[in-house]
Amino acid sequence: MVYTPYTSHVLNIFEPRYRAMYSDILLNGTRRFVVTMSHPEKPGCFASTGVIFYLKDLKEVSQQTEDQIKYICEHEVIGRVEMTKVLNPAVWGTRDTYLKVEGKILEEDSLPLSASSLSEKEKEEITQSGADTQNVFMVGSMEEEASLRRSFAFLVDLQHELNEDVRFTRKSVPTLGVGPGGEKGSLWSTVRLWQSYTEQRLVGRQNELQLDFQEKLVKFLTEDKDVKEDELPSAIGFSDLSPQLQRDVQDLQQRMSNELEPLVLESTLTMQKILEAPDHAHRANLLRYFVDLERKRLEAKRMLKTMFTGVGGDKGDKGQAQTPLSSQGIDEGEQQSQQEEDNDAIGGVDFEADDGGFE
Repeated sequence: MVYTPYTSHVLNIFEPRYRAMYSDILLNGTRRFVVTMSHPEKPGCFASTGVIFYLKDLKEVSQQTEDQIKYICEHEVIGRVEMTKVLNPAVWGTRDTYLKVEGKILEEDSLPLSASSLSEKEKEEITQSGADTQNVFMVGSMEEEASLRRSFAFLVDLQHELNEDVRFTRKSVPTLGVGPGGEKGSLWSTVRLWQSYTEQRLVGRQNELQLDFQEKLVKFLTEDKDVKEDELPSAIGFSDLSPQLQRDVQDLQQRMSNELEPLVLESTLTMQKILEAPDHAHRANLLRYFVDLERKRLEAKRMLKTMFTGVGGDKGDKGQAQTPLSSQGIDEGEQQSQQEEDNDAIGGVDFEADDGGFE
């Protein structure tokens, strides 16, 4: 998982090495540490850009949990850091203690662009032209923000045209956050919204893959086992399934692994790339790029629908699994209750998110 700035997270601490780390950051008063993405295929290899967790609150729960969990900790992500060196790499294998690193805290943009993003030659050319450098920075960034808004609007229109199960609401378009900083309405809030969108798409695809098997399972229980539909168990053991259903389970697991794991990896690397962007303008450009990729995916889907069902396509397959999602920034149907309409005007989403970034 990739964490982003200006989010909140609760962690349960139980490993001895991390118990020691929390004791250390409380003792030295810093109350902060670095979290970064680990390589999906290379153990002990980490992304050089990570985030800074700040410890807001800590609860000792060892007695209540019989020492299974030592602390329940609440954190805020307060910034980004570029790590330059791991001081004790050997302990990753032994797990004797936590990793310690050297790094540089990255400044967040309070204005759309910083002078550091231009070369000395570019600065000189701007100065000689008589233009105010800060105005040039702001105009440049405003263009990136406007481009992101346009791409997002095109995507939302296409999602509604295709009646996508997981989609952004139309009201999320004018309220899309594209500004610098970390407040509500900033680009970082949209990054978090995009992260939730990709996660919900994965859930939707998982539901689609499971739907056919679920129908077979219900038929097996009601017809072969004489179980009434209102008495269906919440879980059933693998050994209790018929030989054919056991094979279906194994096939489903393999298919989910083949289809979903690449999507999870793609989503994770997307967020890491955005996290590594050097400034606000680059970040807006990157997010627009990923929005455009999603739009192109849906355009290809629309083309296929048009080829086989006529202009406009159909309104969705009857057997398609519905994603259990109702949100302000994302919805799954044309009709919304009055409460959903009211919430939608606020922007963001109202399904439960672990980062609390949509409050």
